[in-house]
Amino acid sequence: MEDKEIKMSSPNDIYKEALSLTPKEKVKLIDKMLSSLDEPDREIDKLWSQEAEDRITAFEKGAIKTLTIKEVLEKYR
Repeated sequence: MEDKEIKMSSPNDIYKEALSLTPKEKVKLIDKMLSSLDEPDREIDKLWSQEAEDRITAFEKGAIKTLTIKEVLEKYR
């Protein structure tokens, strides 16, 4: 039996091929590519959950000051 070499396409080749897609097909491809990068990370989720709980606790204890949206936006004007 003869071994067949499988040639992987380069990112540049894939990009060139993607340019030939219809706009609708490009959107579907982009959505799939972005979704593949958004894999859940339990450790990061755990850290963000703890951060949220810590902030709520600090707020309830009066340890942090809240701002109105007007005050926040004023900072950037």
